[in-house]
Amino acid sequence: MKSKFTKAALLLSLVGLSSQLFAQEDNVSSADRFSKKEFRTWSIGLNGGMLTHYTPFNNRTNGDFNTPYEDWGYGGYIKKQIVPGFGLQADFLAGKVRGGRPNATPGSAATFTTRIGWSAAVAGVFTVANLSLNQKRNILSPYAKIGAGYMSSSANTNATVNAANTPYQENWFVPVGAGFKLGVSKGINIDLGYTVNFTKTQNFDGVIGGANDRFSYAHAGVEIALGRKGTSQLQNYSAIAALREASAAESAELKRALAASEDAARRDREAIAAKYAQELGDDDADGVANKFDKCAGTTAGTVVDGAGCPLKAPAQVIREKIVVTEADRKVVDEAIRNLEFDLGKATIRSTSYATLNRVAALLVEKNFSLKLAGHTDNSGSMALNLRLSKDRAESVKAYLVSQGANASRIEATGYGPNQPIASNKTAEGRQQNRRVEFVINKP
Repeated sequence: MKSKFTKAALLLSLVGLSSQLFAQEDNVSSADRFSKKEFRTWSIGLNGGMLTHYTPFNNRTNGDFNTPYEDWGYGGYIKKQIVPGFGLQADFLAGKVRGGRPNATPGSAATFTTRIGWSAAVAGVFTVANLSLNQKRNILSPYAKIGAGYMSSSANTNATVNAANTPYQENWFVPVGAGFKLGVSKGINIDLGYTVNFTKTQNFDGVIGGANDRFSYAHAGVEIALGRKGTSQLQNYSAIAALREASAAESAELKRALAASEDAARRDREAIAAKYAQELGDDDADGVANKFDKCAGTTAGTVVDGAGCPLKAPAQVIREKIVVTEADRKVVDEAIRNLEFDLGKATIRSTSYATLNRVAALLVEKNFSLKLAGHTDNSGSMALNLRLSKDRAESVKAYLVSQGANASRIEATGYGPNQPIASNKTAEGRQQNRRVEFVINKP
């Protein structure tokens, strides 16, 4: 009763294992290079080979019979790979085992034939994992296995000593094997292996000897992996090579993105420089930048106002000898100290008009030449600071010209952050660097 219950439990477990064979995998492959990978973990195998009672573990007399005869056997299996180096396999085997010349009666020509009606075993299969740095799919995969099984067999013998024909009877056995698989594609392997089966009976060959009987099975077959087309088998997949390949692709993609970004930045700089040159150039040479020139194309030598338009009544040019006095310099210094702009703009605040008016009057009175130099701190981009410093100098020039100063006697230049007079590391230093310098010269 106990034997029947054990056999039924084994058969139920094998049926449960095979029922999952064609289960659909739920994982959806991701386009993300480093996302979770999907593998083929289920496989089936069919094989054929030679059955014999000879094994490397037999004693000198080769068990109960001295001479082994080779006969064909056939089998199959269902396998679930758990991790790259280990899987569980359900094996099935049938065929017959033959031998001759019983050791109990030397010289006898007696033989035995044992037919294996069926056998089923569950084994753990240990595979040498793929550790290649460059090859994701392992072509050669050596393995070893050990398990436990149950079989039905019958023996027919004409030996005379301790021999008897036996009907089909069921016994436990322990399969121990080794082999290797050759991967011919992502889903197909050639399987070459050798298994020794240690039976739990002394009359597997029909002769009751002094030890349990053994038989071997050398086979060749094909293994077919089940699962999504295009995915790799877990047992021969190298995660190291895959990660190296993905990292190399990611690095190449980042290099391409960086190169594209640098190219776009270069084009932006060129566009800003071209716009800067166009806006702050002086095509008609009237002393007013194109950006502020409302009357483009004035004749050379024309006296213009701050908007670049001809003055209806040009200021009288004083030709007497003029000397720059300390009082003149104080007027200019006071205008510099009092000069304020709207934040980040070239718009002069009204609080600066009074001192600028005195500078304009000084220029009209003495016909001085005036150089305006705009400066900024190092906050922001170079192109923005150059443009802002130039715009502020031009704004001061335009205001002075609007108050009667001769535009051709005023030079406006922007230096951006290139000529600091204090450290840009402090707020006070940056404030000192944001300035417009006035330099007056005699006519």
